[in-house]
Amino acid sequence: MPLEEINVTTTQVAFGLRRPVAIAAPDDGTNRLFIVEKRGTVRVYHPDTGLAQNPIIDITASVDESGNERGLLAIALAPDFARSHVLYLAYTALPDGAVTLARYRLDEARLEPLLSQAHAEYDNHNGGQLIFGTDGYLYWSIGDGGGAGDPFDTGQRLDTLLGKILRVDVSRKCGSLAYCIPSDNPFVGRAGARGEIWMYGGRNPWRFSIDRADGSMWIGDVGQGRWEEIDHVKAGRQAGANLGWSCYEGLEVFDQAQCRSGVEYTKPVFTYSPYTGGCAVVGGLVYRGEQYADLVGGTYIATDYCSSAAWALREDGRGGYLKAEIGEMPTQVTAFGATPKGEFYVVNDLPGGLHRVSFERAAPTCRIKLTTRAWGTGMTVDLTITNTGTAPIDGWRLVFPLALGQTVISDWNTDLTQGSNVVTATNAAYNGTIAPGRSVTMGYLASHTGDASPPSRFTLNRDTCAIDT
Repeated sequence: MPLEEINVTTTQVAFGLRRPVAIAAPDDGTNRLFIVEKRGTVRVYHPDTGLAQNPIIDITASVDESGNERGLLAIALAPDFARSHVLYLAYTALPDGAVTLARYRLDEARLEPLLSQAHAEYDNHNGGQLIFGTDGYLYWSIGDGGGAGDPFDTGQRLDTLLGKILRVDVSRKCGSLAYCIPSDNPFVGRAGARGEIWMYGGRNPWRFSIDRADGSMWIGDVGQGRWEEIDHVKAGRQAGANLGWSCYEGLEVFDQAQCRSGVEYTKPVFTYSPYTGGCAVVGGLVYRGEQYADLVGGTYIATDYCSSAAWALREDGRGGYLKAEIGEMPTQVTAFGATPKGEFYVVNDLPGGLHRVSFERAAPTCRIKLTTRAWGTGMTVDLTITNTGTAPIDGWRLVFPLALGQTVISDWNTDLTQGSNVVTATNAAYNGTIAPGRSVTMGYLASHTGDASPPSRFTLNRDTCAIDT
């Protein structure tokens, strides 16, 4: 199904959660969901009986919840959870906010800290995602230590766990460690490097996921202020991958002093500017369920904490990605979760709810035809906007991104503004109404620094448009 013909919808199924931040789904036949609350509790939701009042886990006595981004941040169920009742938690610990990984034995209500990273200077950028990979190892993300601009230059350092995605074996102990470091981790044995590191160069990879179908990793890394990014790192290319921070923010150099010659940086597959209303990307999941497989099978879904835009990404089979905005999520979504059968849920921060995610086919109500002419350092783009819906459009607002290095110089038949790489074009006084089946034209002149590619996605009054090129 073309992405522009997909619409996401959500249905709230539970109320009264206190700042929920993560979801886990035991594959034990109970149909339960475990919902993590930032304060240090985990509550159970069942579709038949709703949200249990009393928490199944309470580690509030161990959790530092000070600051907006500290608290109990993530949960991962052991692969043998149905038998062992063992799970793993990531949280900022009292008394100093150290980012901590711990084992929790549900039947004993026992918390066992395993690994800790000091994080005292700032209370933001704690990361926190926990996932068991298809290899049985536990993956854990930690932010760069907080503040702004990577003040400790941790993103590109290998002597700290800050700004990293780690890979550890929690099924056994090795020497003085309460876990083992897999021998094939990329920096094992390197002088001055932490062997737990799997990938580095993250700013605050708050939510990442592993696609069980192919082992690839999708990472939503929260940006500094100009670019939010999503990385897709294939299996076989993950060990030692450098996500770029703080040399890069998105595709743009952020701090030249942190850039190194001879280093291969992993480029994001999707970036967007906060000028769209966003503030923090919330990485999601690849849909592998059955109910909506014909619509979004194999499609990655993510959102943004502030804009609530729902993003869909799918490989195009030619080395690139199809991308579209497919509607809105609830306000302030913090995490996605999936049932053992692959159906999606999300939780939102305030007012604190659990929502079931659905997808439907919705024919696009607009179509864009592009004509581009480029030369030297300049280009023109002519756009024809067609109303393919059944109702008149009375006043329009077309939003689209430009390639990096493009700057609009002038425009026609529209009132156009550019913020960062985001263009917002609104109707002129004389072409604001578009009857069903009718079109209006507009265009712009832009300079470029080598990339003269035309815009790849458009929304008209927040509806995604189909594109004719």
